Amino acid sequence: MPTVDDILEHIGEFHLFQKQTFFLLALLSGAFTPIYVGIVFLGFTPNHRCWSLGVAELSQRCGWSLAEELNYTVPGLGSAEEASFLSQCMQYEVDWNQSTVDCGDPLSSLAANRSHLPLSPCQHGWVYDTPGSSIVTEFNLVCAHSWMLDLFQSVVNVGFFIGAIGIGYLADRFGRKFCLLVTILINATSGVLMAVSPNYVWMLVFRFVQGLVSKAGWLIGYILITEFVGLGYRRTVGIFYQVAFTFGLLILAGVAYALPHWRWLQFAVTLPNFCFLLYFWCIPESPRWLISQNKNAKAMKIIKQIAKKNGKSVPASLQRLRADEDAGEKLNPSFLDLVRTPQIRKHTLILMYNWFTSSVLYQGLIMHMGLAGANIYLDFFYSALVEFPAAFIIILTIDRVGRRYPWAASNMMAGAACLASVFIPDDLQWLKVTVACLGRMGITMAYEMVCLVNAELYPTYIRNLGVLVCSSMCDIGGIITPFLVYRLTDIWLEFPLVVFAVVGLIAGGLVLLLPETKGKALPETIEDAENMQRPIKKKEMRIYLQGKKAGLQLS
Repeated sequence: MPTVDDILEHIGEFHLFQKQTFFLLALLSGAFTPIYVGIVFLGFTPNHRCWSLGVAELSQRCGWSLAEELNYTVPGLGSAEEASFLSQCMQYEVDWNQSTVDCGDPLSSLAANRSHLPLSPCQHGWVYDTPGSSIVTEFNLVCAHSWMLDLFQSVVNVGFFIGAIGIGYLADRFGRKFCLLVTILINATSGVLMAVSPNYVWMLVFRFVQGLVSKAGWLIGYILITEFVGLGYRRTVGIFYQVAFTFGLLILAGVAYALPHWRWLQFAVTLPNFCFLLYFWCIPESPRWLISQNKNAKAMKIIKQIAKKNGKSVPASLQRLRADEDAGEKLNPSFLDLVRTPQIRKHTLILMYNWFTSSVLYQGLIMHMGLAGANIYLDFFYSALVEFPAAFIIILTIDRVGRRYPWAASNMMAGAACLASVFIPDDLQWLKVTVACLGRMGITMAYEMVCLVNAELYPTYIRNLGVLVCSSMCDIGGIITPFLVYRLTDIWLEFPLVVFAVVGLIAGGLVLLLPETKGKALPETIEDAENMQRPIKKKEMRIYLQGKKAGLQLS
């Protein structure tokens, strides 16, 4: 029985149809960016202080400048952490309208030393030093309510986790295309509803729904383009599908700069998703999935459409598609299939750990580096640029060296960079930043590699489920990373880097236990996946090449 890869060799592995489909799905990849990292702009927390009607009236009557108003009426101005908390979350418990308060030094008549004046939490809201707005400024998610911003981001990751598993199962059960379109519709609708949410609770609900479907849709798109192209182009489209996400980072920074108000920004990044519903007419179902479900007639119909689009024809000798003789009925994916057999079980456990590691190190290095500056848009833009070299290094090495060794080396480079940073003195700040960038580049490479190799290690009928279940571990990592960074730095500033180093080095070692997938066809059955680790003997290779040559002569 000819495989899909055999047919693609004749009708085009990456011709017009695949290029068009890749472009359309790459747009989907870029559109996922605002959901994954949009919190940077949607939840931006500007400098703030307590609002008081008495202070506002006194400032207007006295003609104070902003600097004078802050100096006279705001407690604890300074750079220390405690002073910052006082200036942003506390206010003097003073009646600013009493007659003894003058314009020169309003507090001098009340106490010789300001530190003796009583303080109280902000009673009437806050004043924010920003021309725009965010969910923080609109719903006052600061001070005692700052945990609500953490919850906003945690809810997205919880949605990612549940959706990756649930929708991954549905995509393998009911098809890639159907689930992709459903996730697009729900994502776009919930995004618009979030933009018009009247309060925090409804905004939280719709953000959770977005998380539930958005990441699953992104990964389904990845699976689709991987299954449409031939063997020689899988790694390229997989990497550039993720590069499209990086382009989305750059575009998001520009859109957020142009639209500093969070509701308009949410509208701008959500409405284009409705255009993706047109993919119903542009992107067919995966022939590989149809064959795995014994829907061979539909699969061959789509293959002929792809051949026509590419200006080719399907040879008659390759049109007799049939299911595996051992499968009397269509195969339904099961979570147990991911751990039932020894090799697939090993693949699953190692892949889950590497997804977790990639998430923890990727986000943790950004948090620990502390890239705080005056311009949030430029900081975000520059940090996104670091990801481009990682993608091109993979492209240059992956076909020459293979998947396994560059992947292991990238994890080890990230771990080694974290360990080296521990011993670099603080006065060599430029060296600390350089090493941190090397670590960021290494873990970005590892992130892209795990997504590429994950799809290559599972048979067709559980491929989507395998990718989504394993990748759900990065959502767990995203939830706990802030606690790892901020709690461990309370013990020792460099403690998180030691943890990251150990985790990264272990991940690199485990990768070496996986089979090399360079130059191998996607496994179609459990048996194919189980035999990936077994090297092909010379006799088997000779028989395979002779059979393939005979088949070409017959066609």
